[in-house]
Amino acid sequence: MDYSFLKEYYSYFLSGSVITMMISVVTIVFGTVFGVILALMKRSSIAPLKWIASTYIAVFRGTPMLVQILIANGLFHQVVTLPPVTIGVLQIDFSRLFPGILALSLNSGAYVAEIVRGGINAVNSGQFEAARSLGMNGPQTMRYIIFPQALRNILPSLGNEFIVLIKDSSLLSTLGIYELMNSAQIVITSSFIPLKPLYVAAVLYFFMTFVTSQLLKLWENKLGKGYIQVR
Repeated sequence: MDYSFLKEYYSYFLSGSVITMMISVVTIVFGTVFGVILALMKRSSIAPLKWIASTYIAVFRGTPMLVQILIANGLFHQVVTLPPVTIGVLQIDFSRLFPGILALSLNSGAYVAEIVRGGINAVNSGQFEAARSLGMNGPQTMRYIIFPQALRNILPSLGNEFIVLIKDSSLLSTLGIYELMNSAQIVITSSFIPLKPLYVAAVLYFFMTFVTSQLLKLWENKLGKGYIQVR
């Protein structure tokens, strides 16, 4: 198969891959922050906080991400005006990118919340009692005792969520965001080659997710070294 078109268009795939990873990293950071807050709200003894968190998680997990992206774009595209930025050969319209990242982050937060809540629940209850016996309050117990142990429990699932986000970032192509998928569409339109640019995009998505999964495995092994789970 002839892939000579890459000599002319490789920069589009490279720039699109960079933008895809940038979107994914920003989204997982904000999604994790939202998820931790929601997980703590759902574990709270305050009924309204628990209800808000449960409702939020149910809504964002129960509706398609594409619908959420389109709604966020409709609500914020005309409200937030940001200057475009050029990355490589592609220009990013931040006025469109902002609602896209917001929707991805809010959706991810709903899934991360359940991941974090499960990780916290997996920590032995004796750890809470031991922290209280040492005079630690709730926030101190979470920060110094529970979260470090919960992180070991949730890292594989959190890694899977990051990998899913790398692939789901392609949905932002519906907003005209020039990430990897949209870059492949540009190449198809410019070169009149229908499938090969998509093959290249698929290989790049696989490369990004594979490398990410391997790096997360190394981190997981490092965290688990010398660690004995208390039951």
